[in-house]
Formats: sequence, structure tokens, C-alpha cells
Amino acid sequence: MKSMEEMIQAAQKAAETIQTQMNDMQAKLDAIEVEGQAGGGLVKVRASAKGRILQVEIDESLLTPQEKQMVEDLVTAAFNDARDKADRVSSEEMRKIQGNMGLPPGFNLPGMG
Repeated sequence: MKSMEEMIQAAQKAAETIQTQMNDMQAKLDAIEVEGQAGGGLVKVRASAKGRILQVEIDESLLTPQEKQMVEDLVTAAFNDARDKADRVSSEEMRKIQGNMGLPPGFNLPGMG
């Protein structure tokens, strides 16, 4: 039978391993890119799967004063589209790492939910 000290050391090692894997996952998510679009591609937003915005493209045909409100709406829609895609990629990557760690599907790791 293991001593209490051995069990504590094993738990600490497991926690360190999980933390390392979570840090690696965060870096991986920041390297994966998604693109949100609106207006049939007139507005595009590139973001990392972690949610960091990388680039916004607005078709020059929209750059007139009378199109201001529509451009704002399309930019908002493109941001939301990119965020949704980033969330899906992030969830999928989390399922992969949880499976690799032997955790049950849907297990909420602290700091990742």
C-alpha cells in the first residue's frame, strides 16, 4: 500500500502533467486560424481558435458613408461567425486532449470551461 506522501506526490505529478497539457492546448488553439464571414464574404474576420482577432477585411464596395450602418452590422456578424467557429474548434480540441488523458467526455477542467 502506498504511503500518504507517495499519493500526494503522484497527485502533484498528475496535476503538473495536466497543467502542461493545458498550456500546450492553449498555444495550439492560438495557432489554429478560423475565418468568419458576413454579407456573402464582403466582410471577413480571421481569428485564432482561442478567440484572438488576427485580421478584418472589408470589401471596398462597402466603404461609403451611406453604407456605414450595414458595414457595422456585417462586421459584428463576421466577428460572431469567427467566434462561433473558434468555439467549435476549441471544443473539439478539448475533447481530443481529454480523451488522451482518459477523462470522461464533458469533464470540465478548471480554467478551461
